[in-house]
Amino acid sequence: MDPVLSALRWLWTAFLPVTGAWPALATLAPISLLTGVAMLWAFGKVSDQDAVLRTRKRLNAALYELRLFTDEPGLMFRAQRDLLAGNARYLALMLKPAVILTIPMILLLAQLDAVYGRKPLPVGQPALVTIQMRGEIDPNGPAPALEMPVGISVETPAVRVLADRQVCWRVRPVRPAGGSLRVVLPEGTFEKSVDAGSGLRYLSARRVRSLVDQIWYAGEKRLVGGNVEWIEIAYPPAEVMLGGFGWHWLIWFLVLSFASAWFLRKRFGVTI
Repeated sequence: MDPVLSALRWLWTAFLPVTGAWPALATLAPISLLTGVAMLWAFGKVSDQDAVLRTRKRLNAALYELRLFTDEPGLMFRAQRDLLAGNARYLALMLKPAVILTIPMILLLAQLDAVYGRKPLPVGQPALVTIQMRGEIDPNGPAPALEMPVGISVETPAVRVLADRQVCWRVRPVRPAGGSLRVVLPEGTFEKSVDAGSGLRYLSARRVRSLVDQIWYAGEKRLVGGNVEWIEIAYPPAEVMLGGFGWHWLIWFLVLSFASAWFLRKRFGVTI
């Protein structure tokens, strides 16, 4: 998994310096449209198209029977039975492509969320940095220290939330900045990327230890060693704008990708 995620991070770091000043929708739209086409092609390859087509025809026939035989209870009952059976068969046929396509879609959505789901820390606005510890926190032990890159100040000492096993700091960017913060603990030092300013960035909201968690928080390599479960920066949420109208990026993605798949299904010869 790590080599795949490293390759994806490298692609974004090469892509965003060229397009980072563009409107978000200018890059999200082609990605969404191409994803719809790719998923349509993949669906046609991994699904049983003949069985899907036969099932669709049976469903249409059952619907026509419901409309035609409204005064025939026996035929109505049979049509309803066929409709239920056809829907169950259709869902069963959708299960295989859904399972096969789920993993690449999760990886893609995680990558898109890292770019379009959040904004860099706004200059002059406070934000929280939080670490989650794996074990209990000693209230009498030395407090963890936080070191931020030049341009971002640490405004508070470490605040230990003993019940949640968390430690928090308030930070504030004083100018656009980027780099790595460092959490210093008795057992070692842990780093995490941080960005402040504006424009599209590949943002890692959380650096995690768990391999399962890294599927979604894929922006950095996993933490190793020590007692830290994750390190998080509270980046503000972002919206993808069109004129003065904004939606969460996932809504744009779903609308555009499903639209491209729907309008091109006949050209690709795929029955959905």
